[in-house]
Amino acid sequence: MNATSTTQRRLPLPEFIALLAFLSASVAFSIDAMLPALPEIAARMSPDNVNRAQLILTAFVSGLGVGTLFAGPISDAIGRKPTITIGFIIFGLAAASTIFADSLEFLLIARFIQGLGAAGPRIASLALVRDLYAGREMARITSFVMMVFIIVPAMAPLIGSGIIALSGWHGVFMAFVLFAIAGSAWLNIRQAETLPPERRSPLRLRPLVSAAKEVLRDRQVIMCTLILALGFGQMFALLSSAQQLFGEAYGKGDSFPAWFALMALLSGAGTLLNATFVMRFGMRRIAKWAYIMQTCVSSVVLVLMLTGILPDALKFPVFFIWAVSVFFMAGVTFGNLNALALQNMGKHAGMTASLVSAISTVLAMTIAMPVGQLYNGTALPVVTATLCCSALAWFLMRYLRD
Repeated sequence: MNATSTTQRRLPLPEFIALLAFLSASVAFSIDAMLPALPEIAARMSPDNVNRAQLILTAFVSGLGVGTLFAGPISDAIGRKPTITIGFIIFGLAAASTIFADSLEFLLIARFIQGLGAAGPRIASLALVRDLYAGREMARITSFVMMVFIIVPAMAPLIGSGIIALSGWHGVFMAFVLFAIAGSAWLNIRQAETLPPERRSPLRLRPLVSAAKEVLRDRQVIMCTLILALGFGQMFALLSSAQQLFGEAYGKGDSFPAWFALMALLSGAGTLLNATFVMRFGMRRIAKWAYIMQTCVSSVVLVLMLTGILPDALKFPVFFIWAVSVFFMAGVTFGNLNALALQNMGKHAGMTASLVSAISTVLAMTIAMPVGQLYNGTALPVVTATLCCSALAWFLMRYLRD
């Protein structure tokens, strides 16, 4: 059964996109909703090293990266809907367990397990799209989904700060539980299974290894994975340092959630532009020019910071514009790169989505974690890392094909 023969399985496109966006939002909200609580958690659970509180973000993303290694093959074997549902159960139980957190270590373990569960909806939903769509149409749909995955983390601190004001930081984890319940219910009530039994791959070692080898022999998949790792790495580096940068470096701590939300709204234009023009210009060309743009912007900002020629009144506006450009670039690259990786892998969509996401996320963490820990009261570490990542991604784009 190919992508065009599953028409009878499709929800109306607006609802289908909304469902996928909600599944993505459940994962994305979990990334940054805790940022406003980091100072309180650091003071209470890690007063001797406040930078360790950043690990609340990276622990979740690390769990997500490990979980994605298994979520794809599982979804290829048992179907997309069961994989997403089981993932949400793990996600919700781990979130609920934080009620008992009395140390940073306990909280980090719970966040890691929560990330493991989040891999189910994160990966199986991408494979679900590939079951029904292909090529530039798939890129158009994943662009809207990626817009949510990018914008929600930026909106999450504003939402999280409201929840924290009402019920403390534990209340944010209860919100995660509600997301899991709502996402599972919507999926199971409205969406038909897109992978029929005759197309499933058994969870046996030899077929899994064979499928993984086939996926990893494809140059397109490898290049997309490496480029995604660079893109996610620079974005996660910014996210992990964001609360300190806005609060300490630029004195915007009280208004940090609002600034972050504004950044999300402005950067969301990138995804809308991609969805509008991807059918005309193609996925590779748009992604390439996004990395060229980011390389140029980061170069200019780095020079301005190193020379110290910016007056104090312009330091935060320049940083803010640069931060918007990082999220804007993500909006016009991530959906396209995922679509390019999956384009010729319909037979192993789950395995491909799993390997691409797992490898790119783990590699991204090897970039983001040290950059976050190098925070020195300025934006220099994260701007330098972004310049290097974008320039290398630009170079690697030459090996992709539409």
